[in-house]
Amino acid sequence: MFPKAMISVIIPTLNAQAGLAGVIAAVAGAHEIIVSDGGSADATRALAEAAGARVVIGAKGRGGQLRRGAAAAAGDWLLFLHADTALEETWTDEAEALMTEPMTAGVFTLAFDRTHPAARVVAAGANLRTRIFRLPYGDQGLLISRAHYDAVGGFADMPLFEDVDIVDRIVARGGRRALRLLKSRAVTSALRYERRGYARQVLSNWTAILRYRLGVPADEIARGYGE
Repeated sequence: MFPKAMISVIIPTLNAQAGLAGVIAAVAGAHEIIVSDGGSADATRALAEAAGARVVIGAKGRGGQLRRGAAAAAGDWLLFLHADTALEETWTDEAEALMTEPMTAGVFTLAFDRTHPAARVVAAGANLRTRIFRLPYGDQGLLISRAHYDAVGGFADMPLFEDVDIVDRIVARGGRRALRLLKSRAVTSALRYERRGYARQVLSNWTAILRYRLGVPADEIARGYGE
């Protein structure tokens, strides 16, 4: 059953044609799907429109793209998803339950689209980090009421860590109970980990978040991230 409250799904894209159709299909019952594109040179926009999504276009940078998508959305609830992250079918039931608590946001249980043992270990670590430290990343999605989103100030126009930044504000404003880890899985691409190696990518992530916590500007971190 799809939730009765109006949900707007916002997906930031940049040359994301490879997996976008599956991501949109997984939320096809939503009242509105907005693809916030940052200047794709591939078939992303055409594919999104063919799948029934509305496309808004602006400068690249995921924080800014998410913010533009939210500004264009009409929903009472906003669901932010990365373009390589598909939700499993049970997400709608959990969304229905979460919507009885409009000042509680939800993120999903991370899983990768690979069965490699390292993928399972990394996902398990991310979910444990979310439970203990309330520190999910954007590939776990974010389901939040419009009222809650507006109350915390929405996504900042940042090139990196826009996900950490908004969750920090959600928890600072409402405490640990303001963010819930939902059981439904967000199945995301493991391609980046496979290209660089799981251990190397995890180390890169940890190093970047540590630098961010120590006050290094996100713009500076973004310039060297993933190298």
